[in-house]
Amino acid sequence: MSAAATPAGAAPGLATGWHAIDWQAVWRNARRLQARIVKAVQEGRWGKVRALSHLLTHSFSGRAMAVLRVTENSGSKTPGVDHDVWDSPGQKARAVHALRPRGYRPRPLRRVHIPKSNGKMRPLGIPTMTDRAMQALYLLALEPIAETTGDPHSYGFRAQRSCADALRRCHHLLCHRHNARWVLEGDIKSCFDRISHDWLLTHVPMDKGILRRWLKAGFLDRSVLHATTEGTPQGGICSPALANLTLDGLQGLLRRRFAADGRSARRHKVHLVRYADDFIITGSSAELLEREVKPLVRQFLKERGLELSEEKTRVTHIDDGFDFLGQTVRRFGGKVLIRPSRTRVHDLLSRVRETIRRSGHLTAGELIERLNPQIRGWACYHRHAASGRTFGYGDRAITRSLWRWARRRHRHRSDGWIATTYFRATATGARAFSGEAPGPGGRAEHVSLFRASGVRIRRHRLICDGANPYDPTWELYFEERQSLQMQETLEGRGRARYLWFEQEGICPACGQGLTLERGWHIHHIQWRAHGGTDLVDNLLLLHPNCHRQVHSQGIRLAKVVPREGHS
Repeated sequence: MSAAATPAGAAPGLATGWHAIDWQAVWRNARRLQARIVKAVQEGRWGKVRALSHLLTHSFSGRAMAVLRVTENSGSKTPGVDHDVWDSPGQKARAVHALRPRGYRPRPLRRVHIPKSNGKMRPLGIPTMTDRAMQALYLLALEPIAETTGDPHSYGFRAQRSCADALRRCHHLLCHRHNARWVLEGDIKSCFDRISHDWLLTHVPMDKGILRRWLKAGFLDRSVLHATTEGTPQGGICSPALANLTLDGLQGLLRRRFAADGRSARRHKVHLVRYADDFIITGSSAELLEREVKPLVRQFLKERGLELSEEKTRVTHIDDGFDFLGQTVRRFGGKVLIRPSRTRVHDLLSRVRETIRRSGHLTAGELIERLNPQIRGWACYHRHAASGRTFGYGDRAITRSLWRWARRRHRHRSDGWIATTYFRATATGARAFSGEAPGPGGRAEHVSLFRASGVRIRRHRLICDGANPYDPTWELYFEERQSLQMQETLEGRGRARYLWFEQEGICPACGQGLTLERGWHIHHIQWRAHGGTDLVDNLLLLHPNCHRQVHSQGIRLAKVVPREGHS
């Protein structure tokens, strides 16, 4: 039996193979229930919300989407305390049918420590695959509620929102002559580890029994079991949503206190921008922020078992500037500029130099393939800021490091020989570090170092305050917004960008949008083993799971025909 023959609220009686699931029906059923949850929340019908959430978390579609999420993400190969991973279709199919809330008991988390930028260690808890899937299942119902009730200017760990939105909002609040000049930089001490369990169990709108078991599951650190009396499992799929629900309401509190009417708002100029547990609050004076705003924030956090970090919380004038989400916001004369912070530039150059130092026997092409993702990711993150000069500085510093790498390898060669061999002219006439790397089919192909200065600076379009990706009335808005984001992401990737435009951003196997979060694979309509070519007429973009399903089931997909007028 396939998912297409199964109602949204009922599980099939017979086992379904993973690659036999009708993903179009699964997505359609889950999205329909999520849209109904949003409508019920907007109408204040919380009994209806609980009924719809129960229906979604007990449905076959919900379970299939939960397993898909935890087996597609970057941590799918990392096991929990049971050392189990779901890396085969059979395991995934069994997981779908075994994922039942009744009788569920979570296992302790596996505690690991990762280094932070300040030299300290950040504790992370790694749940088992079953616990991750159960969290993803209940998150399907919790996220529409959180998106509908969340603070409009909260941007962290929310669908279709990003750091770029938070930084753009900062610019809007500070760029004009009449805007605030003072900023309270806020940071919450160990936010995930200290949230009050009692507060969560009282206020989070989900199954209290399941939530209590997650919070009290404990963790294993060096084979020693530790109980958890506060905090959420940082590293778990549900943790960001629980943290956002905990901190939501701060914006409304500030508005009621300082912006009861238009005159108060213009006088105090108190506005909040939050990304997870990092936030800034603008104000008309340092005294207002220190004496009135900060005590109000402290009281708000105290009710939730949290407190401000004194070493990271400070009041700053915009002329002195402040760092927020890896970028520096500062006023120069009459203009507010947002640039990559010195710390982030230093971090990139340190990583690049370490990669070059550890290159060992790598060829120039292989070294380029290791460096390009680091440089491209850094440049794409900062492409919405005033980053032109910083990108040029980064390119020059990396080029100097690569020149020294080439000199060490060829101590008896002249500078002219090194320049000719490794630094070849590009189509623009500039010279770039180049080499040969294995391409498709094992053939060697020419590769060049990615240049950050080649990334076009684009001003980010701030998301609308009340935009909700689970509300059908905003569907067209998010389709247009996601289309623009994907065009920017695929810039410079000729074949993938062409295919994405040709398919209008849709995966032909499941009918869902191709996004950066889920990724994509290039599929050959006529397999290369059967004589298929690498020409675009024989290629399609598919989601990774859809690609595996097409090959497993031997599904024949036709080339998408663009709509009239589409280019």
